[in-house]
Amino acid sequence: MECEACEQLYELTDKSDLSSFSNVDESRHLSLVSPKEIHQYLDRYVVGQDKAKKILAVQVYTHYNRIQYNRSLATSEDNGFNSNNLNSGTNEAKPTVNSHYSPNEFSGTRSCTPVNYQSSLSQPPVSELFNLSRNGSLSSLKNPFTHGDSPTSSFPFPITLENLSDMKDDREKRRASRILKDDVDRPLKLEKSNIILLGSTGSGKTLLAQTLANYLNVPFALYDCTSITQAGYVGEDVESTIGRLLQNANFNVELAQQGIVVLDEIDKISSKTGHHHAARDVSGEGVQQAMLKLLEGSLVNVPDVKSPRKLRGETFLVDTTNILFIACGAFNGLDKIISRRKHKKTIGFDMLTSLNESTTQDNCTSSVNPNATDFVNLFQNFESSAHEENAERDKLLQEVEANDLITYGMIPEFVGRFPIITALHSLNEEMLVRVLTEPRNALIKQYQLLFNIDGCELRVTPDALKAIARLALSQHTGARGLRSVLENLLLQPRYDVPGSDISTVVLTEGAVLGHSPPEYHRVVSPFSSVVS
Repeated sequence: MECEACEQLYELTDKSDLSSFSNVDESRHLSLVSPKEIHQYLDRYVVGQDKAKKILAVQVYTHYNRIQYNRSLATSEDNGFNSNNLNSGTNEAKPTVNSHYSPNEFSGTRSCTPVNYQSSLSQPPVSELFNLSRNGSLSSLKNPFTHGDSPTSSFPFPITLENLSDMKDDREKRRASRILKDDVDRPLKLEKSNIILLGSTGSGKTLLAQTLANYLNVPFALYDCTSITQAGYVGEDVESTIGRLLQNANFNVELAQQGIVVLDEIDKISSKTGHHHAARDVSGEGVQQAMLKLLEGSLVNVPDVKSPRKLRGETFLVDTTNILFIACGAFNGLDKIISRRKHKKTIGFDMLTSLNESTTQDNCTSSVNPNATDFVNLFQNFESSAHEENAERDKLLQEVEANDLITYGMIPEFVGRFPIITALHSLNEEMLVRVLTEPRNALIKQYQLLFNIDGCELRVTPDALKAIARLALSQHTGARGLRSVLENLLLQPRYDVPGSDISTVVLTEGAVLGHSPPEYHRVVSPFSSVVS
């Protein structure tokens, strides 16, 4: 059809046909998904974090069930509404339908829906509105849309089956029975439970979200909160998160309203009021307040980025009621807040520094010129203290409460919209070794593929894997430190292998610790008896 206002052509699409077409593959996939299957899929790519995997698996499975339940509930309500209209008498006043279309109906799925206007015959006459009782109440005015007494009339006591049998007045008994029947027949509403995943950097929060996105068959959006600012400032607003989800759903509003949004780096929007900043905090408390309606459920206007610039005013209207939000953040220093709350000794770099200083003093007093053994002992003490620090931090984060996040800088209204708060544990040496080798996309497998492209084989000894894990653990960057260590170790071999006769590169523990270079095995030449 052609719009006379903007002189543009629009294609009319039936919403029911569009939703049925888009949900064919989803219904097929929903029957195959279970929490155990989701957990098993996450185990292929993420090491450890069993508790976080179980929470994500259960909540995603519940999200699927909520989608199906709400869809069936909406279908039954539509069928009941249509049957009531068909069974209604001819003497009742029926609403008239205006043939005009609302200008806002061109947004969203671009399906034009007629606007219903209530007939003037069903409204009470104006003279009756002024026929009030002497006390000024409108209690004598009957509701024109119901017949007889309203079934929602209030009673001075709760209505139960026992109270219903004790009633003597037949009129009140009929009213109470209707109210009780409506309460029983009214379907339950399934509400969502948003999730906060917190833990140290490199523990796998973002990887869990990305892996989950590859497995799910619902629209999924991973959004970085560091670029969000308040309305009126340079940056992206909170509605852009729904815009990313709508874009991943191919601008299908029906699918986007059932998707999942991951808010990464959520701790970066914490309030900075306690840090005495001279500049205005445009990415803290104001952003949290703007997200409140978004998290709980509201209608968001998302601009159509596919339209030409002259029509950039067109928007999609998206309801966020059924969108599941998962927030991820490191929350550095949260363990100290929990420690102060529990009246425990604060852990961190202060304790580590004092331990290292005391160890260094003991070593220096034993010998004026410390030898290699002293440095090895110092390194071992550093490793043990780092391991103890991570264990103590994990223990504290497991006892996190909503008040701790509020003390950190999150407003109470924001924290209250995330009923599930779970902490990811840090990775120890054994887990880091598993990260190097076990996942489908493991780092060792990636570097082996890079060497295979050049016709070379990469071998890493088990002792070298443990040494790499220890070096990454000392950097306090979690699994992200593994790539940094491997890049430094394999820089020279990746420089020497292309265009050479090197067939195998062996990475030993001595090469990791810097005692010796990586071993090169070259192709044996038939004209040479010496193999270098």
